[in-house]
Amino acid sequence: MKVRLIFFLLLSSFFAQAQLHKPVKWSYLSKKLNNNEAEIYLKASISTGWHIYAMQFNEAPMRTSFRFTPSPSYALIGKVKEPKSVAKYDKTFKKNLYYFEKEVVFAQKIKLLKPKVSVKGILEFMACSDKSCLPAEEVPFQIVVSR
Repeated sequence: MKVRLIFFLLLSSFFAQAQLHKPVKWSYLSKKLNNNEAEIYLKASISTGWHIYAMQFNEAPMRTSFRFTPSPSYALIGKVKEPKSVAKYDKTFKKNLYYFEKEVVFAQKIKLLKPKVSVKGILEFMACSDKSCLPAEEVPFQIVVSR
């Protein structure tokens, strides 16, 4: 019985630790604007005490970025839009860094060239707290849009 209890406690500790290292969860949504256009949304839900860096003003590997897989079924309209970010001076880099806390939604407008579209790509981001940063992470995504 004691061995099971110790094993359970160790396993619980492992899963709690694993959750701490995934402070950002991504979700996706699409919205049809008209018969020929849609907007896709990539939402980051960020754990308390953590942040991800904005696309604008930051340098790699910190900057959040999106790479869309080319497809004959849609065309990108403009660039990915992001809301206004928080700016904070960083003594290490000796400049302002721009980031998001809690949640952020990025949006990309697309032209629909076929009735059913699957927008695929890879997003890259880096999650940091005041104490540490996790390695940059690449996340594949797929968002289906129908006319």
